[in-house]
Amino acid sequence: MKIEIWSDIACPFCYIGKRHLEQALDQFKHADEVDVVWHSFELDPEAKTETDKNIYEKLASKYGQSLEWAKQANEDLKQKAADVGIEFNPEKIIPTNSFDAHRLIKLADEYGLEDEAEEQLFNAYFTEGKNISNYDTLRQIGATLGLGKDDVETMLESEQYSDDVRRDEKEAQQIGVRGVPFFVLNRKYAISGAQPVHTFVEALEKCYADEQKQAVEN
Repeated sequence: MKIEIWSDIACPFCYIGKRHLEQALDQFKHADEVDVVWHSFELDPEAKTETDKNIYEKLASKYGQSLEWAKQANEDLKQKAADVGIEFNPEKIIPTNSFDAHRLIKLADEYGLEDEAEEQLFNAYFTEGKNISNYDTLRQIGATLGLGKDDVETMLESEQYSDDVRRDEKEAQQIGVRGVPFFVLNRKYAISGAQPVHTFVEALEKCYADEQKQAVEN
């Protein structure tokens, strides 16, 4: 079974959705037969790498709301994150561009460490409050993952994997992805958003049953 996930590092629901899927897979008897593939998606492709706005100011400006509204929204997210074991520190978040982080994930995939790269970047952004567009931050994460130092440097100092990121984003447009996280199971079932764990479990069971039925018919 193949699960494809369109996601952005700067999306808290993507981090929470990752946990929900992981918990669902823990309940799924055939989890060892599941291949998870991550696809790039930028919520704000025009985001600057440096900004003088904090996450509250950015959200309030984006949605035409007050700072109090933005702070309350993040407090609600903080609780949802805590419910799945994520330490969410919105006051530490550095709003930035995620394009190079997506390129690092593509490099990590060459090592079979795509999922681990997603986790490290989510943690860096939402928990540790690091600037995920900063090259030193990306070098540190690459080292933590065990990626080759020269490979990371080559990626950062070139346009390597840029086409792969853009290809993912173009495909998202083609299949009608409007927001993330967006999960696609066997190119047959789609789950939009950080749905409850039971929703993922039901989708996994149904998709597996369809696979078995198709195998018998063939």
